[in-house]
Amino acid sequence: MSTTPPTAPALPATMRAVVMNAPGDVAVETIETPRVAGPGDVVIKLAAACVCGSDLWPYRGAQPVDHQYMGHEYVGTIVEKGEDVRTLELGDFVIGSFMLSDGTCEICRAGYPSRCANAGHYTGSQAEYMRVELADGSLVKVPGGEPDDPERLADYLAASDVLGTGWYAAVAANAGPGKTIAVVGDGAVGLSAVLAAKALGAERVIAFSRHEDRAALAREFGADVVIAERGEEGAAKVKELTNGYGAHGVCEAVGSQESMDQALASCRPGGYIGFVGVSHDQTIDGFNLFFREVHLEGGPAPVRRFLPDLIKRIDAGEIHPGRVFTKRLPLDEAAEAYRAMDERREIKVLLEV
Repeated sequence: MSTTPPTAPALPATMRAVVMNAPGDVAVETIETPRVAGPGDVVIKLAAACVCGSDLWPYRGAQPVDHQYMGHEYVGTIVEKGEDVRTLELGDFVIGSFMLSDGTCEICRAGYPSRCANAGHYTGSQAEYMRVELADGSLVKVPGGEPDDPERLADYLAASDVLGTGWYAAVAANAGPGKTIAVVGDGAVGLSAVLAAKALGAERVIAFSRHEDRAALAREFGADVVIAERGEEGAAKVKELTNGYGAHGVCEAVGSQESMDQALASCRPGGYIGFVGVSHDQTIDGFNLFFREVHLEGGPAPVRRFLPDLIKRIDAGEIHPGRVFTKRLPLDEAAEAYRAMDERREIKVLLEV
């Protein structure tokens, strides 16, 4: 039996999609439009796409890449669905996590859908269309459909990854009333962690940044203090602000050795570190960790867990995470979007599909 409903609209045979052929080599190519391949799949017509800071690792040659279709942040409208999709309909505007999940396994039920035991796959989201498996467990319908307001659309797009990832960092750092939370990293995820820590009720949020545009957005998102120093010197500043103890919690949003060392040095004994930066060449000395006596939690963010709450907060006007998008470009100018982020001319670039 066909998994494509007979009422599915006709889709174009081909579409435009971003391909990274090699480090530094990004192109927009014409490829075959994805279609439903399994009974739990949907095809989404993308409303907008974006470039993630983690996309820069292969772009810079820090991890291998060879003709890879790019993109893992997505919002859009369902235009085709498989016969087993029960909670979503054609025409629904949805947001999904960058990690797919069935929502039913023990790991999902424990609150970690990003490590689902039956994780699915999707095609790249820097494109006009994408196919998503495990649609019922991975996607969340947005009430009211696709927004007319481009700023609201940007807010929703941010929720698919950077907001949810920053939120996880803040939750893992135990952000809440009476707490001082420090954030290492001033990219889109770090800035989202600032927003999240404040929204979760942290009494004081400390951001690390040497860049005035990023520092300004950190303050707009709720940072009470911005520290330019890094490493042990930056950690010393945190301790000065906390009676010598260190922060109650630290969000690590970079993934380098230096950022993890700074996070550990900035956290008080008994404190919490939420690490969400994609790890590259990080090691943690066991003897050093033993005497830090801190709680560590991190990894790929369980964005799907947070999406319903984040959508409500966005719709209520409580948070505006889309401010991390400092540039908008057409999909066909994806190569410039990568260059702008690689050269730190922009915090995050939204691609208009």
